[in-house]
Amino acid sequence: MSEIKPGFARDWVEFTDPSDAEEIFKCDLTWLTSYWTCIYGDGCQGVFKDRPNDGCCTEGAMYSDKADEERVLKAAEMLTPDMWQFYQEARPKKPGGKLHITDLDEDKERKTRTVDNSCIFLNRKGYSAPGFTGSFGCALHHLAIKKNLHFVDTKPDVCWQLPIRRSFETREVGEREYSVTVIGEYERLGWGDGGEDFDWYCTSNTDAHIGNQPVYLSNKAELEKLMGAAAYKILADICDQRMEGIRAANSRSLPLFVIQHPASLAAGK
Repeated sequence: MSEIKPGFARDWVEFTDPSDAEEIFKCDLTWLTSYWTCIYGDGCQGVFKDRPNDGCCTEGAMYSDKADEERVLKAAEMLTPDMWQFYQEARPKKPGGKLHITDLDEDKERKTRTVDNSCIFLNRKGYSAPGFTGSFGCALHHLAIKKNLHFVDTKPDVCWQLPIRRSFETREVGEREYSVTVIGEYERLGWGDGGEDFDWYCTSNTDAHIGNQPVYLSNKAELEKLMGAAAYKILADICDQRMEGIRAANSRSLPLFVIQHPASLAAGK
């Protein structure tokens, strides 16, 4: 399959945050009702072709703030040598010190360390060692499964949010100013010039639009974390009505006046 071209039209919906009358949610229905799903380990080619098994983990993860970093550190402290390939690499430099999981990028921003050209939390495919029983992929993701948690509680913010993108705008209406929270697709263009360097990208690739559920359902936990449960409920009801309308129109071969994600359509969803 192939990657669809960017810049296509989208359907959006807006509604007031039920917990704050001064805030508006603006949500991309075309993306949220698409059938994208993460295919890491099952068809993902990685953003760089020379490291196909890294997925999107090659460069490590930027922390969103201090709380994000501290939460990841707390999760990392629960990892054990049998689960994490780089357990020893992350040991504190001094007795009683913090795990060595953080580094600075070229702009002095804090991020997860990279070891051997990829994130320190990425167990490499094919790795084996005495006592290691972990799986390849993100050790923090596997930790969440083992502890019966959701990975929103163990992984860096950027990792569990992607490829959902939350951004913020302000809107003036007369003399009033509203805060607008935008929930959309973190498409290739969203990475700026860096996105052009990716050899493969999942949200616009038909290979990844094979989910059993649309994004608003498969990523419910992430959306609730980003929006709040009450706002998510409004969004889910809107998406439910949209999906029902699409099914009804298709079953009767009626014209469809909604914009569906071209990658999902090309994948036959």
